[in-house]
Amino acid sequence: MEQVFVEVSSLLQKNKATQQRQLRIRTYNVVPLDGTSGAIEFVQNTTPLMTFLEPAHTKYHPDEWRWQTVRSKWHKLVDAKAGPKDRMKLWQDVIKRFTPVMRHFFFERFDEPDVWFERRLAYTRSTAANSILGHIVGLGDRHNQNILLDAHTGEMIHIDLGVAFDSGRVLPMPELVPFRLTRDIVDGFGVLGTEGVFRRCCEFTLEALRENKDTIMTLLNVLRYDPLHNWTLSPLRARRLQKEQDTAGSTPVATPLPTRTSTRRSLGGAGVGVVGGQVNVAGTDMGSDEGGEADRALSVVEKKLGKQLSVQAAVNELIQQATDGANLALLFTGEILIGYMMLS
Repeated sequence: MEQVFVEVSSLLQKNKATQQRQLRIRTYNVVPLDGTSGAIEFVQNTTPLMTFLEPAHTKYHPDEWRWQTVRSKWHKLVDAKAGPKDRMKLWQDVIKRFTPVMRHFFFERFDEPDVWFERRLAYTRSTAANSILGHIVGLGDRHNQNILLDAHTGEMIHIDLGVAFDSGRVLPMPELVPFRLTRDIVDGFGVLGTEGVFRRCCEFTLEALRENKDTIMTLLNVLRYDPLHNWTLSPLRARRLQKEQDTAGSTPVATPLPTRTSTRRSLGGAGVGVVGGQVNVAGTDMGSDEGGEADRALSVVEKKLGKQLSVQAAVNELIQQATDGANLALLFTGEILIGYMMLS
């Protein structure tokens, strides 16, 4: 998946509109050693959103609720099997007691006005590019520890890409937002919020990806035959993933998706190549379940790259979904409670 991000970033650099706005995807190197282990590059000069947001809310708004308070209230609702209306009411209570503080990240680190403006602009642009790409590939598990900020450039970097192709939608508490666009994240954009730079950069990114639809689908088709890629997220695995995040408290855990033994056995030793835009696979025998899930996942990506809606209409709908309280209030506690400081 990181290779896909690298290639998409390269495509953005070749498109005139996205190149002029310096839209790109920050990536890092990943070197697989075997089927279950590898080496991941350390992303220099970065800090997770959670590392900044949690103390910042206490620092700038000491009289407001702490995330531990919200967590306790939320668990009472979960234990009582509360419905959407009760969750929505709690979410509305929370946002009244959490004032966004993301703007202070730039005030604290960049004293010169021109540097402050450039870094905030880089943050907005990178958020837009990552949001649209994340939506296209169905990237989930976007909690505050999986989103990093470059302390020097202000850019956003996404890590831990194991929950993709809309796997988050089959979790016990499904992820209903196309990307993370909570009130704290929007606060970092400045007074225009999601209008202006963010919206336009989303539109330019989506338009560039649509123009390169065939290239992107070719890249993703290679993953169809990757013996290390698991296309499905079983209910048991999904439950364990959310339980790990819930237990971890302020540091959610997102372990890599397991590789199914049957898939590795049937695809072991397969050679994959791309010739003339077609994927050639030697010696593969994909099971019907795995093949069907791969077809479903790729068809969803292809549909997202389609032109059923104009670029402007598609981006507008995505922003509305991502900021809709009805969606945010139903997210998993391990996601949303850490996100409450971003929700606010």
